[in-house]
Amino acid sequence: MTAAAGVRPLKVALLSFAHVHAESYVRLLAERPGVELLTADPDAIDAPPGELRGRAFAEQIGVAYAGTYDEALAWGPDAVIVCSENARHRDLVISAAAAGAHVLCEKPLATSVADAEAMIAACEAADVFLMTAYPVRFSREFASLKALYDSGAIGTVLGITGTNNGKIPIGGRAWFTDPSLSGGGALADHVVHVADLIDELLGEPAVAVRAVTNQILHADKPQVRAETGGLVTITYESGVVATIDCSWSHPDSAPNWGGLTLQVVGTEGVVEIDPFGAHVSGTLRDGASWLALGEDLDLAMLNRFLGAVRDGRPPQPDGATGLRTLRIVTAAQRSVADGRVVRLTSG
Repeated sequence: MTAAAGVRPLKVALLSFAHVHAESYVRLLAERPGVELLTADPDAIDAPPGELRGRAFAEQIGVAYAGTYDEALAWGPDAVIVCSENARHRDLVISAAAAGAHVLCEKPLATSVADAEAMIAACEAADVFLMTAYPVRFSREFASLKALYDSGAIGTVLGITGTNNGKIPIGGRAWFTDPSLSGGGALADHVVHVADLIDELLGEPAVAVRAVTNQILHADKPQVRAETGGLVTITYESGVVATIDCSWSHPDSAPNWGGLTLQVVGTEGVVEIDPFGAHVSGTLRDGASWLALGEDLDLAMLNRFLGAVRDGRPPQPDGATGLRTLRIVTAAQRSVADGRVVRLTSG
């Protein structure tokens, strides 16, 4: 669509349709005034048969498509959104930075701390923004929780319990269950969202992590090669202990994808949020139904990112946030492997 009079449209390139959120971003950007959109997904050639990706996906939605990532970056985008498999984030973010584009990268930021650090360094050297895609940060529920915490209404926080449970994403994006591409299963996929909220709420580093996982859920599916459930305990610098229940536990027949909750226990009160809980449900001719009523968090996140690109204001959550939450995930993975508490150091 065209921009307002006198304002140059922002050129936005979306690289890869691999992530399940890519379709949402593409549809929102395609109808957004002041944005010119170009997409590319050459890695679709490696996707399993039956997954709609690449040029066919772009044509179905009706958006411009480039045959290669290099072609998309040569177009000169102001901003790039990386929605590739997690293991491919590093190369795409570094290439986008070299092209002078600000970057919004899907979570987790990378599959290793070293890759995340390289991505941050590349963006800093190119003087471009790097934002991590944590849309729940923009929910009204979390904003209300943060306001209560900042006002002192909760008192001193003693403990936090978070959950992030959903359907296993193998119906259309099987790479999520392949550790070589995803970096892990439900632990890598779900812990980071809750860890981001805690990071923003407390504003202090995690110092220790203990985790256990299993593959009891979906054990009958041979294509699932990663953990499908887990529990992570995180100790923060002040002594706050948080637990995160992460799983692909919602059945395929469930009317909604899943949900995320956060409970904060303090000396002055207890506050619980359920950002995806507002809905109308029932049973219709085709079975159970679920109509979500909350705001579009993908849209809220895109608004923040594109506003930052337009105005030159560094956006949050940034690459450093993505690195901190990734450190928690990689520590949890080491804890699972070794059966011990893993201590974290800053840096």
